[in-house]
Amino acid sequence: MTAATTTTLTRRTVLQATAAGLAAAAVPAMAQTGAQSGAATAWPSKPIKIIVPYTAGGFTDQMARLLQVGLQKALGQPVVIDNKPGANSIIGVDMVAKAAPDGHTFGVVIAAYAANTSLYPKLPYNPRKDLVGVSLMGVSPLLAAVPNNAPFKTTKELVAYAKANPGKVSFGSSGTGSAAHLTSELMKALTQTYMLHIPYRGAAPALTDLLGGQIQLFFDAPTGLIQAGKSGRVRLIGVSSDKRLPAVPDVPTFVEQGIPGLIGSTWASMIAPAGTPRDIVKRMSDAVNAIIHSDETRAKLEAMGTFAEGTSPEACDAFIATETAKWEKVIKQAGVTLD
Repeated sequence: MTAATTTTLTRRTVLQATAAGLAAAAVPAMAQTGAQSGAATAWPSKPIKIIVPYTAGGFTDQMARLLQVGLQKALGQPVVIDNKPGANSIIGVDMVAKAAPDGHTFGVVIAAYAANTSLYPKLPYNPRKDLVGVSLMGVSPLLAAVPNNAPFKTTKELVAYAKANPGKVSFGSSGTGSAAHLTSELMKALTQTYMLHIPYRGAAPALTDLLGGQIQLFFDAPTGLIQAGKSGRVRLIGVSSDKRLPAVPDVPTFVEQGIPGLIGSTWASMIAPAGTPRDIVKRMSDAVNAIIHSDETRAKLEAMGTFAEGTSPEACDAFIATETAKWEKVIKQAGVTLD
């Protein structure tokens, strides 16, 4: 082998080795780039937090916890329920609004979320700009109850008594601006009666006074009144819905009793910070809806007096907008204030 041949082979070997080295170096670099790209689109990449703006044990908390196990299985990450009560849900909702829109923080809200838009002139968040709907999970029409010692036993008798005795019927609520309060105000407007509002700090003390006859009317979520009604401790006189509740099929709707328009409910919707990628919002909505539509969850909701929904994000936004407009009208007509 000549010197020239040796030089040529050496140069060729070096070039081949260099090319192979560059190719080998490129493989991990490409793999790293691909991994980074995959990480950017992978969701969820850490535990998911669902903020509940009320204390544990209530309707909102129950609805959030119905999702917890199913979401963990579907999404492969822990799901943490974080109760942040206060200021008629404003504190917790504000935390959702200000959370990073990365798909790892959500919230569950109820009817007060829609009413607060009109009740509070200066919210720390803009519900129309800072938050988006994920899914309307369920709607729970309110039940109305009267004490056993009341001078009326039916809705018709209640209305007649209230008209004949203005101001002598007092109704309780779980708080000013609550679904129970606003539905009662709606009843007053539709029946043209004058009844006194007694606000309580939650539903439990209101129910206690109803049982004792200190108030004569109380609207509440079915979870709070079904057992009291079935045990005979109070008399259930109506459902604020256009259809009866399977849990108490003998209780007629107010529509059936001649008061069209007396539709009032609490409901649970999942929301997310605005700016959360729409594909993540859609994937979370699909995961929530799969749980809501399952036979197991439907049975649990029915026992709670709640109609299973499970909607698209767009339908959830539309529902909240309709509820906001509806309660704004009631609040203005009734002159409801927080004073």
